[in-house]
Amino acid sequence: MAGVYGSLAALKERLTVEASDTSRDSLLNSALAAASRGIDRATGRRFWLDETPVQRVYNPAGRVVCEPDGELLLVDDIGSADGLVVETGRGASWTAITSYETGPDNALADGDAITGLLLVAGTWGTATQRVRITARFGWPAVPDDITEAALIQAARLYRRKDSPEGVMGNAEWGVVRLSRRDPDVWNLIEPYVLPGFA
Repeated sequence: MAGVYGSLAALKERLTVEASDTSRDSLLNSALAAASRGIDRATGRRFWLDETPVQRVYNPAGRVVCEPDGELLLVDDIGSADGLVVETGRGASWTAITSYETGPDNALADGDAITGLLLVAGTWGTATQRVRITARFGWPAVPDDITEAALIQAARLYRRKDSPEGVMGNAEWGVVRLSRRDPDVWNLIEPYVLPGFA
């Protein structure tokens, strides 16, 4: 299933469901998809990579940070430099920009996403200009922390069918109310949260 941060097989293993048992696949896939989208919403980003380059247009106002060596345009996560095209302009008139550097340094080599484009000489434009970026947005690969968080959360969501009111219990430890946010999931995804999304 595209855009999910874990496999059905890994989730079945975590829940001790036999791999050959397909009777719960629909519920398990639903829980995995919901956990993945919940991580997207909590972090303000997505970790799956576009299959082909797509275009996005940005207004540089409020997205440009002045660095000592130039202007840094903050962009959505870019997970591949293949097919990356950057242009400035508006409407039907666009000019290609090639004098930019991607940042942070070595992001793709380190398995991270490109989050900014540094223009060493010049400016990203005026209030009437836009920046058009054609790229494969997302992350180069889903980080291990995100996969683990998705599997924990998916297992928790799957088990919710047995605790519809948010209460679980057994004979040994009695009845408890489930916490709103799983602390292990939060610890795993917190380093990836964009400012303003927590």
